[in-house]
Amino acid sequence: MSWENASIPQEFILLGFSDRPWLQFPLFVIFLISYIVTIFGNLTIILVSRLDSKLHTPMYIFLANLSLLDLCYTTSTVPQMLVNLCSTRKVISYGGCVAQLFMFLALGATECVLLAVMSFDRFVAICRPLHYSVIMHQRLCFQLAAACWMTGFGNSVWLSTLTLQLPLCGPYMIDHFLCEVPALLKLSCIDTTANEAELFFVSVLFHLIPLTLVLISYAFIAKAVFRIQSAEGRQKAFGTCGSHLIVVSLFYGTAISMYLQPPSPNSRDRGKMVSLFYGIIAPMMNPLIYTLRNKEVKEAFKRLVARVFLSKE
Repeated sequence: MSWENASIPQEFILLGFSDRPWLQFPLFVIFLISYIVTIFGNLTIILVSRLDSKLHTPMYIFLANLSLLDLCYTTSTVPQMLVNLCSTRKVISYGGCVAQLFMFLALGATECVLLAVMSFDRFVAICRPLHYSVIMHQRLCFQLAAACWMTGFGNSVWLSTLTLQLPLCGPYMIDHFLCEVPALLKLSCIDTTANEAELFFVSVLFHLIPLTLVLISYAFIAKAVFRIQSAEGRQKAFGTCGSHLIVVSLFYGTAISMYLQPPSPNSRDRGKMVSLFYGIIAPMMNPLIYTLRNKEVKEAFKRLVARVFLSKE
């Protein structure tokens, strides 16, 4: 297809799992339940962190930001997926596709940086406990959180602009259930080698470098923990890091699998399944992981529920 035949489409067809129609109803039920759980779980953490004064600490400031990220992340993709699963005409407008692409890139990059910042917070808490309140003061926490958001959205402006400048040729069918860079590159009329190289560079920048920083932080944390004499002290130290490590493993594992693995004959379906986990399952599991493993969050939630019931009496 020549460049001359390229145009700006009014809408895209999202093929999703249309080649497996028997999957659409089960997927609709799963996505709907996951979305409801995600909204409830993440809103709960945001409210508890905001309303309980005992949780006005750096760890919970970052956790509230992570919950807000997950809320926005799923809301940018899941409602459109639910509509398309119920519809025979699985389309998304050009404006909707651009918005989805921008938010998916921005929020994903922000979460990559935020998880690294959260590991630094745990490093200071365990390796420099006497200086923790001096180093991780509230102003620095808000500055670090703001820097995460600005970095993520700055990356999205750059990568989205490069992708949307490509001339696209019909038929405008995206072999995915959402608008993301690799799927849109396949619609381009021109060679996309440079764009693919830029995407790989950004993936290394936002996945491997933060992950390396996380691993370095936890290497120092592990060294410090093993120096603790009491078993109870070691268990408490590991307890404060366990939830974060699980979330890091889920997020970076799926992200690296999606963006940094070489193409394979099964990469089309693999990309869809990894995107499902990356964009739907992980945001649903994050609040469950932090709530079930964190005694302070559970106690704060009980206090919040008790306060609500007492106010009604």
